[in-house]
Amino acid sequence: MALSRKKWNNILIIACVFMVAVLTFIDSKTNQMPEDAHALFDAQNQLTQLQFSGIWLNKSDKKWGCEETVLNCQPLATAWSELAISAINMTEDELKLLPSPLPLSIAINHQPQAQHWQYYPQQGLLQSAAENWYQIPPSLRSDLIPVISSK
Repeated sequence: MALSRKKWNNILIIACVFMVAVLTFIDSKTNQMPEDAHALFDAQNQLTQLQFSGIWLNKSDKKWGCEETVLNCQPLATAWSELAISAINMTEDELKLLPSPLPLSIAINHQPQAQHWQYYPQQGLLQSAAENWYQIPPSLRSDLIPVISSK
């Protein structure tokens, strides 16, 4: 038995409404900041320099400078300086599944030495020098990726 044009139209309308509902649900879950998230940097402890994966950012005279190959310098610097994270606990089994991290060096004003963290970009994880684990909310992860020139 073949479906009439009216029935096909109804099926398409229902499928579209369902897809919009699913996408809205996914967006609401990924774009919300978790309640336990807090800023990594604040007014007293501002990010002044960041280096990972051969990329560096440096703040001098309230303006960010980056390596020449970074095309999104200002948005990248803003995303890192306004980063919010949530403290998490990692089990031994979860640690075994993690890939190799990117070393992350963070310099903060009023501190003479840089801090050395581990960054897992795919998983949105940071490990501090004191071996504490932090989760980056999914809505902030894409802004932390540098856009590199193809030159």
